[in-house]
Amino acid sequence: MKKYLFIIAMSLQTFVFSQDIHFSQIQESPLWLNPANAGFFNGYFRAIANYRNQWASMGNAFQTMAVSIDAVALKTKKNKAYLGLGLFVFDDKAGVAKIGSTQVQFHLNGIIKTSKKSKLAGAAYLGYIQNKANYSALTFGNQYTGKEIDKGLASGEAVNFTSFSTMDAGVGLNYEFTSATIDMVRDDIFSIKIGGAIHHINKPVQRFSSGSNYQLPMRFVGNIQMRYDIKETKLSLLPSVIYLRQGTASEINIGTFLRYRFKNATKITGVFSESGLNIGVYYRVNDAIIPQINLDMGKYAIGVSYDYNLSKYNKVSKGNGGFEIYLKFISLDDALFKRRREHGLN
Repeated sequence: MKKYLFIIAMSLQTFVFSQDIHFSQIQESPLWLNPANAGFFNGYFRAIANYRNQWASMGNAFQTMAVSIDAVALKTKKNKAYLGLGLFVFDDKAGVAKIGSTQVQFHLNGIIKTSKKSKLAGAAYLGYIQNKANYSALTFGNQYTGKEIDKGLASGEAVNFTSFSTMDAGVGLNYEFTSATIDMVRDDIFSIKIGGAIHHINKPVQRFSSGSNYQLPMRFVGNIQMRYDIKETKLSLLPSVIYLRQGTASEINIGTFLRYRFKNATKITGVFSESGLNIGVYYRVNDAIIPQINLDMGKYAIGVSYDYNLSKYNKVSKGNGGFEIYLKFISLDDALFKRRREHGLN
């Protein structure tokens, strides 16, 4: 038993330190996806909190919490270029030993209006990663009395794992094109956003055991997101494709939301923002089906998803993948009085 517990602990440790966390509601963790998403939205300020509980069948093996805050600076009608600023913090832990990491990232994004309908952004982030674990919580075969584990007994194991900290850096690009069919009540929108990012460009060394020189692989991200308002209806389609690759591991997420608008935004006064319900299904190729639903109430939004596992791990997970929830606040620019500086009205 001692041998198998040691192997499990080592495997879990290596997995956590050699691969990044991931979210199923990827669009709602924009700074994790791409630093060029900082300030790259139709508004002035945005805050999002994410929580993910994965593989409950293993006793809540992975739990991830994240908070992102981003905003714009120098955004006016006259300025063709402005800045996006972002802060991203997350904490990930797994297993009895709470093996995981805490990361803090600062994002700086330069955004250029390439035309009235398009914009381009290039960004970089600098981060700090602290990897940690409570190895004293691990138990081994020598502590088994025949009936139970007695933590008071000597384990007979010399654990040489260490906690450590590293610096981190990444870069990203974004391009967005948006057109609208103008109407007195509401504009019908078509938009497409294409982005790419490289995370961990410095490939920080993972010193999770004595003498280790393993480097965290770079994570490559590519994504395409669209919005298409179906004319003369309250419906919109929000499809997206996201590709991620890190080391030998890769991931493809593809799917769409169907959006039903409850209420249109008031174009002049901004008393009311657009609100609606999004219902969608995503497929993480060869891994999981992910139904998602989120309620958008203008400034506020909440969304939940659940992974139904389809991979070979299904025999152990019995389909149980990961539960995820997010909360969002956003200051929009959907009204003229809220865009006075941007439109030169001050």
